[in-house]
Amino acid sequence: MNPQELKSILSSGLLSFPVTDFDQQGDFNREGYIKRLEWLAPYGATALFAAGGTGEFFSLTPQEYPDVIKTAVDTCAGQVPILAGVGGPTRQAIAYAQEAERLGAKGLLLLPHYLTEASQEGVARHVEEVCKSVDIGVVVYNRNVCRLTAPLLEQLVERCPNLIGYKDGLGDIELMVSIRRRLGDRLTYLGGLPTAEVYAAAYKALGVPVYSSAVFNFVPKMAMDFYNAIARDDHETVGKLIDDFFLPYLDIRNRCKGYAVSIVKAGAKISGYDAGPVRAPLTDLLPDEYEALAALIKKQGAQ
Repeated sequence: MNPQELKSILSSGLLSFPVTDFDQQGDFNREGYIKRLEWLAPYGATALFAAGGTGEFFSLTPQEYPDVIKTAVDTCAGQVPILAGVGGPTRQAIAYAQEAERLGAKGLLLLPHYLTEASQEGVARHVEEVCKSVDIGVVVYNRNVCRLTAPLLEQLVERCPNLIGYKDGLGDIELMVSIRRRLGDRLTYLGGLPTAEVYAAAYKALGVPVYSSAVFNFVPKMAMDFYNAIARDDHETVGKLIDDFFLPYLDIRNRCKGYAVSIVKAGAKISGYDAGPVRAPLTDLLPDEYEALAALIKKQGAQ
């Protein structure tokens, strides 16, 4: 799959990023991850991101990373393309990128570099070096310390033919509009704010109809139903699901920093696909929060 073919695939449909399975000792659970992917793949997601943010990329060791990516690629072969999360310092991100390409990932999601503050030009150089280290397509994730502007992105796409996607995790509408208007169809655009469903209608109006769903991890049918309602402008269904599920869900998620990942793992366990605990520095939901989420899922008939 060349970068332009991947770009075409990512230009429509629902995307998601499976959680990474750990056992009770916190080690990678390959068998659990395989079962998760086998369960999720047939629901119709356009692509899946292995070892993404919700997949706890930031906590994986260099020894575990290839195992996670290879397991995802092998399990989903012929069903749904796998994009691999990569990130961290530039040379580390390049090493992950080249390993993911070797293992058969169809593309990369370039997560923000680590804590270090950097100039716009420095961040652009980081993105360019990662893109030029591989032949597969790259989606850059504008979030946290990665805040590329429209002029810099325009320069990057000229220098990097395989930079085919832009994922927005900032929620800066002015920036999003400027990028979308300036670069047009040169990139495919993905909504990437946490719990993207809440922003889906607004982003569709901006010309960004594609987003990645976290709740697909535990209520995949409902996630697809919501995406399809957005696609056909079924405002009644969208409003009902936001009121009945997503707003109560956000109430739980917003109780603690890091719960954007923890609540997804809790949901997976409730749905019968336990992915194990999150790794430090994240913390799992408290018992009363877990029960509240279980009641919410049960109320939707989605368990």
